[in-house]
Amino acid sequence: MTPIPSIVPLSQITSAYAGGTAVGSAPGTDFAAMLGDATNSALQTLHQGEQTTAAGIVGKADVQDVVQALSNAEVTMQAVVEVRDKVVAAYNDIMHMSV
Repeated sequence: MTPIPSIVPLSQITSAYAGGTAVGSAPGTDFAAMLGDATNSALQTLHQGEQTTAAGIVGKADVQDVVQALSNAEVTMQAVVEVRDKVVAAYNDIMHMSV
C-alpha cells in the first residue's frame, strides 16, 4: 500500500518559515522560490496522476494506486484553483483602492 503524501504547499510554507529567519537571509526562502517549488510540485503530482491512470488503463497499475493518484491530483488542483482565486481577489482589491 502506497502512503499518502502530505500536502506539499503546507510543508513548504512550514519549512520556509521555520526558525524565524529573515526574508532573503537563506537561499530558497523567498516567496518567489517557494511559489516556484509549489508550482513544480503541483505539476509533478498532476503528471504522476496522469501516468498512473494511463498505467491503470493498460492494466499495469492497481486500482487502489489509480484512485490514490487521482485523489492526490484532485486535491492539488483544488488547492491551485483556490490560491489562484485568492491572488486574483487580492489583485482586484488593490486595483480598487483609492490612492
